[in-house]
Amino acid sequence: LAVGIILVAINPYKQLPIYGDAIIHAYSGQNMGDMDPHIFAVAEEAYKQMARNNKNQSIIVSGESGAGKTVSARYTMRYFATVSKSSSNAHVEDKVLASNPITEAVGNAKTTRNDNSSRFGKYTEISFDQSYQIIGANMRTYLLEKSRV
Repeated sequence: LAVGIILVAINPYKQLPIYGDAIIHAYSGQNMGDMDPHIFAVAEEAYKQMARNNKNQSIIVSGESGAGKTVSARYTMRYFATVSKSSSNAHVEDKVLASNPITEAVGNAKTTRNDNSSRFGKYTEISFDQSYQIIGANMRTYLLEKSRV
């Protein structure tokens, strides 16, 4: 079992201008280490390894309640949707991204540390075709704690 790049992300509890389309395009096609550490650098490396080696890749987003796991996962999905788009057929990518707020709204609860903490762990599998464009996604949920139900 090999472990790849590890990125520690910290929730600043405010919006930062480092997640827009211009930043996505800046990281697209870059080698790991050529740019500053960023969730888009991790996503680019996974995307590149998938295309280069034709092997499945995994990105694990972990942290405490309120750490920004859901937001980090959303940024990763948006990165894949943006870099894999063709000019003619972007409908599937848009649907994958549009479904994310729905999954966030279902199964959340207030905790002492986070007003909107997920009760479930989420495993999102994004499927790509031979030209590495998104063709679909599948999300599985796992119950975390009985106390949150």
